[in-house]
Amino acid sequence: MTAPSGRQAGASRGDDTVSAVVRQWRAVHPDLDTGPMEIIGRINRCAALLQQAEDAPLRRAGLSRPEFDLLGALRRTGHELTPGELARETFSSGAAVTKRLKQLTERGLVERRGDTRDRRVAHLRLTDAGRELVDGILPEQLTYETAVLAVLDPKGQGELAGLLGELLGRLEGTLGAIRV
Repeated sequence: MTAPSGRQAGASRGDDTVSAVVRQWRAVHPDLDTGPMEIIGRINRCAALLQQAEDAPLRRAGLSRPEFDLLGALRRTGHELTPGELARETFSSGAAVTKRLKQLTERGLVERRGDTRDRRVAHLRLTDAGRELVDGILPEQLTYETAVLAVLDPKGQGELAGLLGELLGRLEGTLGAIRV
């Protein structure tokens, strides 16, 4: 059976853990196209490994990835944000943002300012210590991520970034509409 990509269904691109899983499924269901499993399985496996590995500089600074994402959103936008805006910027739930903000505020990295017109609204910004922490970690984090991706040549990195960007753009626009 030929996959839509033109290669044989289930044809492996490497000898990795997903290849082993695909071989097992092909033995059980040789008539099924495992192409989607090969792609999504590898994206998920890479994400899990990267999650563990890429956060090493953050862990040394005593931060989790979600905490750094909140601090980074405040730094890169360059202005105060409300908790709701931070939730949208970081793709997090409101409850998760509230919990993280409490910890970051207690550590002196973020400060709250009440809204003069609506006391229910809080405006958040980085403290000087928060800004220094983000600015200090970011170069180290990017160096670490560059080293992780060095297994791919620059052309391969560009191709992968393009393909993932295309997939992400389409999923962000249509995933809610996909029903099986």
